[in-house]
Amino acid sequence: MDTTLRPGPRIRASHGRFRPRAWGLLGVALSLVALLIGAAVVSAAPALAAKDTDGVIEGTMLDPEGQPIAGVTFTVSNAAGFEGFDTTNKQGQWEIPIPGPGQYVVTIDTLTLPEGVTLTDPQRTSLTVNLLSASKTVAFPTGEADTTTESTMDRFLQLATDGLVFGLIIALAGVGLSMIFGTTGLTNFAHGEIVTLGAISTFVFNNMLGLPFVLAVALGVLVCGAFGALNDWGLWKPLRRRGVSLVAMLVVSIGFGILLRYIYLFFFGGDTEQYASYSGQAGIAIGPVDITPKVIVGSIVAVIVLVLTMLWLGYTKTGKASRAVSDNPALASASGINVERVINQVWIIGAGLAGLSGALYSMSVGVNWLEGFQLLLLVFAGVVLGGLGTALGAIVGSLVVGVLIQVSTLVIPTEMKNVGALLIMIIILLIRPQGLLGRRERVG
Repeated sequence: MDTTLRPGPRIRASHGRFRPRAWGLLGVALSLVALLIGAAVVSAAPALAAKDTDGVIEGTMLDPEGQPIAGVTFTVSNAAGFEGFDTTNKQGQWEIPIPGPGQYVVTIDTLTLPEGVTLTDPQRTSLTVNLLSASKTVAFPTGEADTTTESTMDRFLQLATDGLVFGLIIALAGVGLSMIFGTTGLTNFAHGEIVTLGAISTFVFNNMLGLPFVLAVALGVLVCGAFGALNDWGLWKPLRRRGVSLVAMLVVSIGFGILLRYIYLFFFGGDTEQYASYSGQAGIAIGPVDITPKVIVGSIVAVIVLVLTMLWLGYTKTGKASRAVSDNPALASASGINVERVINQVWIIGAGLAGLSGALYSMSVGVNWLEGFQLLLLVFAGVVLGGLGTALGAIVGSLVVGVLIQVSTLVIPTEMKNVGALLIMIIILLIRPQGLLGRRERVG
């Protein structure tokens, strides 16, 4: 089953009695209307933000004899951009307030430990914790090596599992990005903001209207699909009709993404909020792997949706038409395929997948105005690694990137895990420029 989506030559459609400039003005007007509608939706979100979900991560630093250690520095951060610092007092205590429940990385600065005092596990300078309640106590034991510490294999299995889950999130957004590139040739740098829109829309439906989380996610995906349709019809279609170059459209997408990002900041605010349905959930242990039920369900949903997307591309009439448009738009149009209708349908599905990605991702890290932008580079890495314009390649590449990001923390600091994954991507592309599943194309 060939599900490769590659950009072909653009077609200049006849304009009838409407001039290109008229289409451009109409596109700008429709885009502004879409932005106003989106602003109206997200403006209600801050009023429902659960301020009582603020929490704290704390601990006490003791030497091997059990005496408190003062002056040791700790850092707490998360994927949404939060970062807090504190130094132990005379009682060895430290405390860092955090935005609310979610996943955080706690790091100890070993250079601030007194001379002669070392950690029981010198490699365990960072610890990822899931805050499920108002507070979390974290310990970094000191002294001789403890033979009961977690084995490297156990850590590998935990990190690999986390990487697969994260890779599925990236894949949902990556497939949509790859499909849009395949049918239009557009490298859409505003795709991350559609991911954020899915998270914020789900937050509004779940927290404001009190809808069940499953229904809230479904409505959030519909909002993103509708936004994708309006986005294409009101902005990108007029630009295609005017024959605007792909480079110019890429620059437009960057500016459009910045505009959306700061609209979210203005109306939603800069805090990280949690869904009402998942403000806290106890984890379960499956062998050496700890995982929460919501992550299991979210991963199953992601797998089902990705499989259905591949079946749609391979076996449905619309999916085959989208592949035909990707291969050769001129020939597809001559064969009776409505090219613009197919492109609009791809935009709807691609935006819907991105919205689902944002909703599932926010179940663990919370809803934040920057989350889509922070994921965008990793989404591009997965798509490029798998083969730009290849739907299956986007899935494979995203899973590889997700696993590499997490597993790399076995040998490199947590703060550098994204760099390690991108370095692997560069090395693979030097060996195979078309990506893992991309096709080599002849130029000239």
